Amino acid sequence: MNLLAKLRIDGFLLGLFAAMAIGVLLPARGDAGEAVETATKVAIAVLFLLYGTRLEPREALEGLKHWRLHTTVLAATFVLFPLLGLAMKMLVPSVLTDELYTGMLYLCLLPSTVQSSIAFTSIARGNVAAAVVSASASNLLGIFLTPLLVTLLMTTTGAATVSANSVLEIVVQLLLPFLAGQLLRSKLHRVLSHTTLTKVVDRGSVYLVVYAAFSAGMAEHIWTGMKVTNVLAVIAVSVVLLAVVLGITAGVARLLKFDRADRIVIIFCGSKKSLATGLPMATVLFAGHPVGLIVLPLMIFHQIQLITCAMLAGRWGRQVDAEAAEVDLAVARG
Repeated sequence: MNLLAKLRIDGFLLGLFAAMAIGVLLPARGDAGEAVETATKVAIAVLFLLYGTRLEPREALEGLKHWRLHTTVLAATFVLFPLLGLAMKMLVPSVLTDELYTGMLYLCLLPSTVQSSIAFTSIARGNVAAAVVSASASNLLGIFLTPLLVTLLMTTTGAATVSANSVLEIVVQLLLPFLAGQLLRSKLHRVLSHTTLTKVVDRGSVYLVVYAAFSAGMAEHIWTGMKVTNVLAVIAVSVVLLAVVLGITAGVARLLKFDRADRIVIIFCGSKKSLATGLPMATVLFAGHPVGLIVLPLMIFHQIQLITCAMLAGRWGRQVDAEAAEVDLAVARG
């Protein structure tokens, strides 16, 4: 770690690249793929259990009451992104093909990520309680809003249907562990709220998500049959899209006078799109269409957002730690 610090290399970002490389070189297939999927779900559930033990019930309640913040995040996810997606129509056919534009518009209609948004908020020392509520609400609402937006703004071959199992999975995987952590907080707080343990689970869950995403892409042969120029075009458009959303969310958060911890929530929860929700939903909404091409922009955008937000979270977290260390040193000197 000291060597990485001297070389100014972010160990978290290095871990992300390692997870990507392993996913490409050693993708999990068959039973191994199912094992990775199960491990990811378990890691996320443990992460939310830890969040439950760390947060005082009063803080969690305050997170629920923070309606201005949650409204801002939802507006970025389901208003700003779709408007930008519609505006990208002007890039067809000079920059994007029809299929790739369909994929770009589709990713703009998806809900925010849950695990990475909360993990990055925690790493950056943001308002974790508010991030839990915002990210979870985005995913729960997205199960209904995304098919509705797809139906209104896109052409599909069938009706946009939603499975009740998706709602149940979010409740079981995210909300129940969090509530269990809240209920068992008095008994498990000293054991499970250790900062190092939470940090390991935070970053480990993100690594698993990245590996699983690249592994799934290789297993589904999403990257085959694509021209290099098309891939580069999607990468460029994704970078610009993310930069615009990051800039707007940061600017709006400052304009509305949110404090630093809440601004981090708005930036991270409002700028991401969920691969875990988008992939299975695409198979239903675009039955009979080239689903691989449609989800390719989502795959690319997902990795770009993880890398970018990992860099931001690491930098902001180090800044807070450095400021806290300076305060402690000043107090010690007296």
